[in-house]
Order: sequence, then C-alpha cells, then structure tokens
Amino acid sequence: MLNPQVESTNFKIKDATTKDFDIGVFLVLLFKSKWLIGSYFFIVFSVVFFYLRYSQTIYESKSVLQLDEGDAMSDVIQQTKLNTADNILAKTTEQIRSRQFLKRVVDKLDIGITYHSEGTFKSNELYLANPYRVLIHVKDPRVYQCKCYISFNESLSQCKLSCPDFECNIVPGQWTRNRYMDIQVFFPANVNLQELKSFFKNAPRLYFKVTESEIMAGLIQSRLEIKPLNAQAKTLQLKYRDINAQKSSDVVNTISAEYLIYDVDRKSESSKNILSFVNTQLDVVFAELKKTENDLQNFQFNNKLSDKDVLKSLRLGQFSNIEDQLTQIQFNERMLDDIIRNLQQNNASDNYRLLSLISGAENESSIKDITSQLQKLLSEKETLLYSLKPDAEQLRIINQRIEKQSTYLLESLQSLKLRYKTQYKNLLEKSSKIQNTISTPPDQQIEWSRLSRLYTISEKYYTLLLEKKTEYSIYKAGYVSKNTILEKHNGSGVKFAPSNRDTIIIGLLVFVLLSGGTVMVRYLFHDKIISLADVTKHSTGDVALLGIVPKYSKQIPLSQLIVDKNPKSLMSEAFRTLRTNLKFLDSTEGSKIISITSTISGEGKTFVAINMAGILAFTDKKVVILDLDLRKPKIHKGFGVKNEVGMSTILTGLTPLQSCIQNSPMDNLKLITAGPVPPNPSELIISGKLIEILEELKKSFDYIVIDNAPIGLVTDGITTITIADYPIYVFRAEYSRKLFTQILDRLKSESEIRNLSVVLNDVDVNRRVFRYNYGYGYGYGYGYGYGYGYGQASGYYYEGDT
Repeated sequence: MLNPQVESTNFKIKDATTKDFDIGVFLVLLFKSKWLIGSYFFIVFSVVFFYLRYSQTIYESKSVLQLDEGDAMSDVIQQTKLNTADNILAKTTEQIRSRQFLKRVVDKLDIGITYHSEGTFKSNELYLANPYRVLIHVKDPRVYQCKCYISFNESLSQCKLSCPDFECNIVPGQWTRNRYMDIQVFFPANVNLQELKSFFKNAPRLYFKVTESEIMAGLIQSRLEIKPLNAQAKTLQLKYRDINAQKSSDVVNTISAEYLIYDVDRKSESSKNILSFVNTQLDVVFAELKKTENDLQNFQFNNKLSDKDVLKSLRLGQFSNIEDQLTQIQFNERMLDDIIRNLQQNNASDNYRLLSLISGAENESSIKDITSQLQKLLSEKETLLYSLKPDAEQLRIINQRIEKQSTYLLESLQSLKLRYKTQYKNLLEKSSKIQNTISTPPDQQIEWSRLSRLYTISEKYYTLLLEKKTEYSIYKAGYVSKNTILEKHNGSGVKFAPSNRDTIIIGLLVFVLLSGGTVMVRYLFHDKIISLADVTKHSTGDVALLGIVPKYSKQIPLSQLIVDKNPKSLMSEAFRTLRTNLKFLDSTEGSKIISITSTISGEGKTFVAINMAGILAFTDKKVVILDLDLRKPKIHKGFGVKNEVGMSTILTGLTPLQSCIQNSPMDNLKLITAGPVPPNPSELIISGKLIEILEELKKSFDYIVIDNAPIGLVTDGITTITIADYPIYVFRAEYSRKLFTQILDRLKSESEIRNLSVVLNDVDVNRRVFRYNYGYGYGYGYGYGYGYGYGQASGYYYEGDT
C-alpha cells in the first residue's frame, strides 16, 4: 500500500512541518478561532469590568514646597550657610519622610482611628463623612488593627461594640471601661438626630480600627512620594495616595503646613537653649554683683571712708587710664616718624613694609583709603613688570600715580602727627591736675580699687547677659521660616488608580496576546491543506488542479446526491466546472473511466464520485457508478438500495454483470454496489476479471465512475487509478494533512499515472475576506457529517496484512 507515513526504499517523506510564515493561513486560522477569541474577549473584559467596578479606588493629592535655609533673623546672629541646594533637598526629604515628623501629622489630623463601612466586595473609609466619633484609651495591644464593629439601636441611645475578643454595650456620650480599653462614643454637635437615625437605619455594617501612631506614620510613609522639581529653585513635590479622596488632600496639605511649623521649632531650638543658659547665668551674676556691691558698702562703712576718699580712689583710676593713653600716643608718634622718614627718602623698595606698618597702626579712615589705593597700584605695577620693560610708558604712568599717592599719604600722616601732639599735650595737662588732687594711695584705697574693679566686671557681665537675653528673645519671637508652600491641593484628591484607560489598554493587550498566541500555536502545529496552493507547494509532481467543491451550507441528504436538487446552485456549478476541466485533460471520443480515490477515509471521495456522476448524467450521457471500496462500501447507503449483490459477486462469478446494475433517481445514472464484503478484496480487484467488466460496461455507458478505497490505507485503488482516463485524487480542506500530497509524487513517479488531477473538497467559499494569491478565499471546514468515516486504518487492516 501507499502509506505516506512509512519510508520506503526509493521514497523519503519530506518534513512537512518546515514552512515559511504564511499570512493567509494565519488569517484563516484566526477566523476559525473566532469563537475561542470571542470567549477570550468576554473573559478578559469581564475581568476588566469587575476589576474597575470592585477594586479599591486610590486617590492622589499633590503640593509643592520651596525651601530656604535662611530665616528672618539671620542678620541678628551671623551664621555661615554651607548647604548646597542638593543637600537642602535631600535633607528636607528625609526629614519629611521620617516617622518622627509624620507622627506630628497623625496627631494633628487625629487619624489614628479610621472609620469604615463594609460592603459586599470592598470596604470604604468614611473619614469626615462618618457620623460618629470615638475617644479611646487602649489597654490591651490586641485591640490595635482589629475591626471593631459598631451598631446603634433605633433611638441611638445605645450601641453595641463587637471586637474579635470581646463585646460590650456603650451609652453614647459616656465612658465605658473594661480590661481592653476605655472608650467613649459620641456624635458631633452639629449633626441632625433624624438624619443620624436615617443613616444608621440604611447604612451597611460600620466598624473602626485603632492604629498606633508609629504604625500609622509608617503607613503614611509608604504612601508618600517626594521628588525634587527644580534643584535650582529648591522646590519639592509631595504626592500622597489614599483610598479616601478628602483624606489624601488633607494629609498632603497638613504635611506641607506642619513642616513649616516643624522647621520653626527646629531652628529656634538653639535660641531656647541659649535663653535658658542666659537666664541661669543672670541669676548667678546678679548674686555676685549683689555680693560685690555689699562688700563695697561694708568696706566703706568699716573703714569709715568718706565720699572724698572714695572720690580720690576714683581719680586714681582716672589717672591710670590717662597714663595708658599717653603711652599709646607716644607709640603711634614713633611709628608715624618712621613712616614719614621713609616716604621722604622715597625708598620704593620699602613700600610694602610701610604699608604693613600703616595697616597695623590705628589710623583714620582717610589714611586707610589712601593706603588701599597705594596697595592696589603697587600690585598692578608688579603685574605689568612680568610683561613690560622697565622703561615702558604704562609703567611710567603707574610710577607717577604711586608717587602722587605717596605725597598724599605723607601729608595726611604729618597732619595726623600734629593731632597726636595736641592730644598728648592735653592729656599731659589733665594728668598733672589729677596728680595734684591725690596723694599716695593708702592700703584702704588699694582695696577699694580692687573691690570697685570686681563690681565693674560683674556689672559689665550682667549688662552683657541682659543684652543677649533681649537679642535672642527677639530672635525667637521674630523667627519666620522662609520655606514656602507654593502649591496646595485644592478640593479632594484626584483618582489615581485603577486607571480606566490603562486597565482597558492592558485588557486589550492581554486579549491580543491570548488571541494571537492561540492562533500562533495553532499555526505552528497546523499541517492541514486549506487551498489548492498547498497541494502544489508541497508536491513536486506535475499534478493538474481540477478544481474545488464548495462546502454545502445545508444538511447533506442521505443519498449524498445534491446536484439534482438545485441544478443552478453553487454546488452544481462547482461540479460543472470539474466536468468542463475534465475535457482539458482528455478530449478524445469514446467511453471514459473516472477513478476517484483519496488518502484516508472521510475526505469526501464518495460524495465527489456520486455528484460527479450526477452532473455528467445531466449532459444526456449514460453514467454508471461502481463501488470498488469493497472493505467499507457506501454507495448503496448513499442511494438507499440493497447491497446483496455487486462488484464482489461479479468478480467472483457468482452473479452476472447485468443483474447487478441498479437504477438511481436520475434516468441516465446507474450504479453497481460493492456487494458483500469479501475476504480477499485486493486479489479480486487485481484479477483480470475487473478489466473484462470495465470493457463490457464501456459498451453500454459513456462514463464509468469508480469509487475506490483510500490508497493511503490500502492498495486496492491503484489498479483502477492506473487504467483510468481521468484519475482523480480528492483532498478535503482543513482535514487532509499536507504530507498526503507526497502520495501524488509516488503515483506519478512510481505508478506512472497519466492525467492525474486533484479536487479539493469542502471549501468554504464564503470566507472571501481571506482571499490571497494562494486561494485562501475558499476557506475550509467540514460540514457534511457523512457518518461513514473509516478512521485511519479502520476496517482496512487485518491482522497480518502487509
């Protein structure tokens, strides 16, 4: 037999799975998968719908902060700013994200207790829409994070609290205490009682949860996003997401506002510490000052010093101060003499030494201005000397300017020297007067001077502390953070997730991937013939393409003869096309044998044979159908006749030929059934008796149509295919495998069959949307429902067959 799945000595099956991508086949498979794709669409978008409908909505709110490390009192206490913009942004980000700071936000908003309504699929946080409030002091840590359900009676005079570990009744407005907690439930003062009753009557299950500040701060931290907007402008954007729209807005705005307060508290903390120290020192210094003052009074009283003696002691202090001033004036005069002498000698090499002497002396502002100009000119001259010659014009001009400034400086110094002499003279006269009024100070005057100095020191220190206290008090009171809230979130938060657009896009992508993946998998494993182009593509032999048989849209009648039911139908026209194309294969006169076979059962060869015979009978030609499928006969079932005699009894000589010819519904169409199934069908067919029968039939009929057994399973049909004028090989669209086409090569090369042609059966011609140059417009699919299929090797192989 010719089995395409078995390798013979002279023939090797090609790998039919190796193929280039064929867009036509892919589109056809896509169309065939339309119900599965429709299921994917329904499932995916059902999931999308329920996800959007019942998933928890997340809302997002934003605010913008602009940072400035300065403050309004920075001029009072000078501080060096070393922080860069990046450092400020990073530091502020960490400060805001810290749990220590976020606990301030939790306490400010009082969100340690959250109120919820429980729905069928999800719970909603009520936040400010909650009609009741709870004050609670937790005693047992197991209360934290638990759902505590609360329900009110109709009069709202009592409520029932149900927690996982206990239950209790509570009277609103009164404290209830147990070993788990102290709790008070109350209603806001501005809530209408009737509205409350209506709310609780129709409300779903209500519950609240108590969360520790540390845990709530961590929850806020996980939902908070901070990122720099502009490093140069030192701006930060804060984003906060929450399941409650109003809460998300309140949290992000409170974080921004609370940070300004936190910044003030943090930066004014040093002033608080300094003020605390100053206040402590004021008490100590005041005590010392009071003690020194008492010592002075006691000393004066004990030594019986008069006011005149005290005055002498004071004059002694004045005399000492004048002596110090005289000494300083003498020092300044000697320094001025040295500077003037060098200037008069015009010693340019000593200019830098002179400048250093002048800068170290106590001089007036006018002299300092002149020395500054002179220093600048000298520096400019040094620079020019590196690039110019000493006699250059620019150097000459610089030297003139230096000389002019030196002259101004000399005149100013001489004027200053005269003023020093006048001051010295005046101080000397004053010193002489004071010296004449005091005598050599006794021991009492020395002790008095010592106590006076102690008192003066304490008084000055006390005065300094008072000044610093005033200074830092002003600093503390006047500090205002220069950080600014550039943008607050107005209204409630905007919806962030789930995004309708993104969810639908993701659903579409999943749908496309599932659909495309399914079709691609089917394409990769697809090895069925769907068009005549597949026959020529996978066959190397010179095979004629006789045509196609379209898919029959209605139920095939039991006879399978349908061309006589509606001669103008598409099916009838298809068989007329086959009939016409037969003339191109062989147009000689005489009786013709048409032998029809296929690879396996179920490809529609019997259907093609019956209707081919019927369409030939329409031309007033005498046609007879022979059922040579002796193993699985079906012709008798197609025409509803008995199968008691037929080809098997004729070939064995049991019955004459003429007695086995039976009538059909058409006048010109006769048939000979297969007869009883013989034990040796192959031997009967290859016997010479068959040739004699065919020659006899040629005398009475114009066309002899033979329905053979599938030659892919058994070799019974080779005999008639070889001798036929029109050997026809039937494939069925989307049923026959592509490697079946290789049998055509063997029939052409080994059996040397001439005029071998192919008919593609069961083509869905309505799928014109897939028309390509390979003929995909025919589509595929099987709708006949023969019910007589053999199955591969079903009824054709016997034990021991080869």
